[in-house]
Amino acid sequence: MDIAKINIKFLDNNKEKAVPFYATEGSAGMDLKAVLDESITLAPLERALIPTGIAISLPGPKYGAFLFARSGLASKHGITLANCVGVIDSDYTGEIKVALVNLSNEPYTITDGERIAQMVIMEVAKADFTVTDSLQKTERGSGGFGSTGSF
Repeated sequence: MDIAKINIKFLDNNKEKAVPFYATEGSAGMDLKAVLDESITLAPLERALIPTGIAISLPGPKYGAFLFARSGLASKHGITLANCVGVIDSDYTGEIKVALVNLSNEPYTITDGERIAQMVIMEVAKADFTVTDSLQKTERGSGGFGSTGSF
């Protein structure tokens, strides 16, 4: 397994100054925590940008950091990422903020230090497009949504 060396900066609003960590040997993501002066209550369908109090420096354009919903928050409370997956580009060094949305029918309060998302560091490939008049034939072809059958 490759290890990506990531520099982390704690911002002034971050009193805890805890480095994100992998909870288990098999964890793909590290939990990110809300860094708040006061709790934020999200009404149903309301969105908010939640600060984490950290900024990172990725080791070049070969890497990206990707933010995903925490499964427990999503399944139990309907709290997920407004943009489904947050993308932290290798050249972004500002504060990581998480765009959360409440998809439930009940208000939900986010508190300081609450685990709000998970961050996964992944290698990314750059695309080099070649314009063509035809594409390689595949079994699926141009079949779109539902073309492979139903459950």
